[in-house]
Amino acid sequence: MTTKLSVDEKYMRQALRLARRGLGKTSPNPMVGAVIVKDGRVIGQGYHHFFGGNHAEVDAINNATEDISGATMYVTLEPCCHHGKTPPCVDAIIRAKIGKVVTGTLDPYPEMRGKSLKILKQHGIVTSVGVLEKECRALNDAYLKYTTTGMPFVTVKFAQTLDGRIATASGASRWISSPESRKLAHRLRTHHDAILVGIGTVLADDPELTVRLVRGRNPTRIILDSKLRVPLEARVLADQETARTLVTATPTADKDKLTALRKMGIEVLTVPPDAQGRVDVSELLKILAQRQISSVLVEGGGEIITSFLRLGLADKLVVFIAPKILGRGTDSVGELNITDISKTLKLSFERVYRSGEDIVVEARVEAG
Repeated sequence: MTTKLSVDEKYMRQALRLARRGLGKTSPNPMVGAVIVKDGRVIGQGYHHFFGGNHAEVDAINNATEDISGATMYVTLEPCCHHGKTPPCVDAIIRAKIGKVVTGTLDPYPEMRGKSLKILKQHGIVTSVGVLEKECRALNDAYLKYTTTGMPFVTVKFAQTLDGRIATASGASRWISSPESRKLAHRLRTHHDAILVGIGTVLADDPELTVRLVRGRNPTRIILDSKLRVPLEARVLADQETARTLVTATPTADKDKLTALRKMGIEVLTVPPDAQGRVDVSELLKILAQRQISSVLVEGGGEIITSFLRLGLADKLVVFIAPKILGRGTDSVGELNITDISKTLKLSFERVYRSGEDIVVEARVEAG
């Protein structure tokens, strides 16, 4: 049985659809959609197209086909009330004499947190918050985490056989997943600010880590390479004009290789080591957040996947499961030092669907 949507939910869903058009283009700002309704008719709609561009509310006002005084605006996220790259949206709403503003969720940004709605109320504008709040918050997982914790949202993605292998015993992994899944994986890259792999993946596969099978931006390419073993001819170091690469190493890394990489125009970031002498990924994530990288896609291999899971740094998993049995090979997830079933990492499935011949599982990693 389907549940009939309320009027508010109907228009908020429309605003959510608009907001999604900004996917992969607005970071570190959120994706936002807005719909203006008057006398039961949509007379204006807009969304945040790209970072630094007009916000959704202003876009909707500018696109209005008639006088919007007294109309109701539906917006997925609380309108801004502070000066940033653009003027405050509350000022535009007040000038336009909007009669009511229905908001999906509050903005956790320190200068916001309900302040905008108070300002609107002071100007006689009716406000409402919480319509489809769960959906509106889910739309901006990365922004909400980045804003509230100062850390990027981390998605761990890998393709495995049904028996949990990401490669053969000899290291061969092309191709476990279907062509449709590989295309989907490239789309996933466009949705993140950065893509991260370990030096093992670079040495074994020589990947480009760019977006090729779909249209979209290239994320910053990050290589965990404690000792700077990356070959200077590696494909991930090419085309810095279209896809920037950041190599991360520890202070004990090869100094000659460091000099050579920097002469090539490759940025090498020195990060303190962890207890095993490898790049401390927790510290790295903090540094990335300071650089306004709000989302990171981790593409493995197994050691990196395991590390992020063991340290509790993964927020979401996207797993492509191929209808194949490999037997002996490389496990997708290694030792997590869990000996008690009650201490297992708990997941909440968000979506399970088909991609070509594969099954895709999208799941949130629940906080321990």
